[in-house]
Amino acid sequence: MAAELLQIDWSRRWYDSVRPAYDALGLDGAEFAGAFNRHAAALALRNHRGLPISFVPQESLPEGTAYEEFISATGNVPTRDNLHDFFNGLVWQTFPLIKRELNALQAAQIAASGSANKARGPARDAATIFDENAALLVVRASSAGRALVDELRAHCWEAALFEKRGLFGADAQVWLFGHALMEKLVAPRKAITAHTRIVFAPDAYFGFDTAAQRAWIDGTVAQVLRDEGLSTASFTPLPVLGVPGWWPEQDLDFYLDATVFRPKRMA
Repeated sequence: MAAELLQIDWSRRWYDSVRPAYDALGLDGAEFAGAFNRHAAALALRNHRGLPISFVPQESLPEGTAYEEFISATGNVPTRDNLHDFFNGLVWQTFPLIKRELNALQAAQIAASGSANKARGPARDAATIFDENAALLVVRASSAGRALVDELRAHCWEAALFEKRGLFGADAQVWLFGHALMEKLVAPRKAITAHTRIVFAPDAYFGFDTAAQRAWIDGTVAQVLRDEGLSTASFTPLPVLGVPGWWPEQDLDFYLDATVFRPKRMA
């Protein structure tokens, strides 16, 4: 695992969301589950039943019990010694309220179906997509911000990401959430695409420091999930290396590559 951790380039902008959690661990060597548990205890992380979050070996998951069901019932997060679960632990410590709501939603779906092996349904599918591959696009709730979102949803990539690149930072931010997405970006490729959830933010948000912005996102998105649920229609695609400033040589030709920045399919 030590060699895998060394593959992570923490200077990459897409790791900005979880870098503070990583720094707080103070890892000494490759072992991370113990550091996760110490930090989770310091943060007083809880699942939706109020049980303390603890990172346990994968072997703790009983045969025939769904992963999400086990976390809901025990607060224990089965964790393997790999990058996938390493990033999952960092996200738990970065956006704990969102993770809690996603787990609650998935556990409720399993309970309603009577079995984890039955057809998953759109809500559980959407929760899995969110958990594994989501990015959060926080946009100022303004006419310019809404126009940017409309262009992204319409796959007007040149307009949204090249012509309006100046909006990113001042009026729009991308925060990665999905741990599988983070794992894929250890070896970045142009085609890697996030399932992006739009979060409109008030002007005050853009005056917060980074820690306050992260807390606002966590609380706001968790509340929306609790109130409104989730479906696969909640997402819009975003090629991660196309986020302005996240990759070198983002000239116009970069965004005209239709194998990555694909036109929207007509219904």
